[in-house]
Amino acid sequence: ARGPRKHMKRLAAPKHWMLDKLTGTYAPKPSPGPHKQRECLPLVIFLRNRLKYALNGREVRNILMQRLVKVDGKVRTDSTYPTGFLDVISLEKTDEHFRLIYDVKGRFTVHRINPQEAEFKLGKVRRCQLGAGGIPYIVTHDGRTIRYPDPLIKVNDSVKIDLASGKVVDFIKFEVGNVAMVTGGRNMGRVGIITHRERHHGGFDIVEMKDAKDRLFATRVSNVFVIGNSNKPWVSLPKDKGVKLTIAEERDARREKAAEASA
Repeated sequence: ARGPRKHMKRLAAPKHWMLDKLTGTYAPKPSPGPHKQRECLPLVIFLRNRLKYALNGREVRNILMQRLVKVDGKVRTDSTYPTGFLDVISLEKTDEHFRLIYDVKGRFTVHRINPQEAEFKLGKVRRCQLGAGGIPYIVTHDGRTIRYPDPLIKVNDSVKIDLASGKVVDFIKFEVGNVAMVTGGRNMGRVGIITHRERHHGGFDIVEMKDAKDRLFATRVSNVFVIGNSNKPWVSLPKDKGVKLTIAEERDARREKAAEASA
């Protein structure tokens, strides 16, 4: 009870890390950082469990201590550093770049991107305020404070951040007709066009969206992350393109794949 907890039990770890029950008692507890504990992916899990570049935590530490791994353009040597939604992980030795992005089941996928796309990221504006001395600033979903933003940028908009300089290059308004990804709730990882926003004073505003197969779904405003103007996303999407299939469609796709493999 003295101070914050330093450990995390295996079963208390977020489900989307996909750790098995029996490999150990503990899971890597994410360090304090730009993303929340339940919404992040520690570097050790990305390098060891997803990419299989290391067999155990010790090997991950050896890789990181050689300063080979960059997150958002900065070298990170902490094996439990919390990487999160839309972060860019770069391994310059193998010339690989990854963007952490959700699949339609709400898990972080290993999504490779080209070096041009690895130069920027999108950030959702969480706060837009005046600071000391009347200086306007915005705070993004990954904890960045950016001073003197464009006056048209408001809360819930997305800003395109150049990772080398940390400056805002462009922004996307949160408005009907733009493409967005859901970052929380039952529809996590789905991508669709915003069709309507219901305002509920004293409650949660609800956003209705429509995906590429014209299926409608709704979620809270806090879960909606705008990723592009009209229907063109500014970041590349993983292979399912954010379209969630029904259980029957998934089964049919599996059967087709099995039939092709056996043929």
